Amino acid sequence: MIKLVDVSKHFGLHYALRNIDLEVPTGQKLVVIGPSGSGKSTLIRCINMLEKPSSGQVIVDGIELTAHRAPVHKVRQSVAMVFQQFNLYPHKTVLENLTLAPTVVRGVSKEEATESAYRYLDRVGLRVKADQYPAQLSGGQQQRVAIARALNMHPKIMLFDEPTSALDPEMIQEVLEVIIDLANSGMTMVVVTHEMGFAKKAADRVVFVDEGLIVEDGTPEHFFENPQHERTKLFLSKILR
Repeated sequence: MIKLVDVSKHFGLHYALRNIDLEVPTGQKLVVIGPSGSGKSTLIRCINMLEKPSSGQVIVDGIELTAHRAPVHKVRQSVAMVFQQFNLYPHKTVLENLTLAPTVVRGVSKEEATESAYRYLDRVGLRVKADQYPAQLSGGQQQRVAIARALNMHPKIMLFDEPTSALDPEMIQEVLEVIIDLANSGMTMVVVTHEMGFAKKAADRVVFVDEGLIVEDGTPEHFFENPQHERTKLFLSKILR
């Protein structure tokens, strides 16, 4: 479903990614872990071309997005992304936030978009908030709305860029539970996170990124119980104390 071939990204003289090769099969839940500034957010942003690689190929659902005149906009309709900040429209209600993109971008009827919006609000436990505005919601509720909004585009792939990092500690679990529920549904997912418990519980595969390189790649059991690289062991020793 996702394939990166020899992908590098530099900002001036600084290389955020170095010769990344990565394949994510359909239905896999990949968790990307690493220290701040390691390149993991750049990696996930290259998947839907929010960051254009300096070199290499990005192929999503069989389409090379790095090719000349690639239909990036069309592919993005099937690749939803949830960010650290919720990015909800403050002047629109929860329901309006969910129905805007399907009607404008995909040409779905208002009735169909509304029906599916309620279905996804049910899924994240927020149907009762449909007529409220983002400012009336907690941070955890806003992030759950952002997830429901992404789902209402009926994506094939969900990308999460540290979706709980802007939340108060007591709100993190409610968002993680929604993401775990999605993971159990079989959707292809790539999640950048610092939440080790989530990685253990929901990931099929964990990738550890440091200084723009994939240092370790394996199952959660391999990553947490038998890491092979000293850099991985040092990282885990600091965060799992």
